[in-house]
Amino acid sequence: MKTVLILVGKTVNKHFQAGISDYAERVVHYMPFDIVTIPELRQTKNLSEEQQKTAEGELILKQIQSSDTVVLLDEHGKELHSVEFARWLEQKQQTARRLIFVIGGPYGFSSEVYARANEQISLSRMTFSHQMVRLVFTEQLYRACTIIKGEPYHHA
Repeated sequence: MKTVLILVGKTVNKHFQAGISDYAERVVHYMPFDIVTIPELRQTKNLSEEQQKTAEGELILKQIQSSDTVVLLDEHGKELHSVEFARWLEQKQQTARRLIFVIGGPYGFSSEVYARANEQISLSRMTFSHQMVRLVFTEQLYRACTIIKGEPYHHA
């Protein structure tokens, strides 16, 4: 199974960039993994939040194939403990050809992206910046891989 993380906009904090790169390199030892960054929209002053979400949504949907399993990282999604997430991921490895995780822009997702998604997962009831969510998610993906393999990284 190939796993892809789609992001809207570059990660600007160099510390987050370093952490994300580190965990992404670790994940590749367990599964094929890519990060696709969709460029931020330009000239957004005259766009409403809905117009921005729609434009970002069109760019997100262009990255998704019809057979993909799409999971939105969304504050309204299902919350999982790390071990639950690992078991969920292990099950997806048996059923999905490409597993796509999506972190949207600052205003969330368009209704079209929600409609295309197969599932939604929340990383926490707390609110994180979109920059920080990238780091937290890549760490949790790595943690899930080590849990699946029975490695000592996760100490529950």
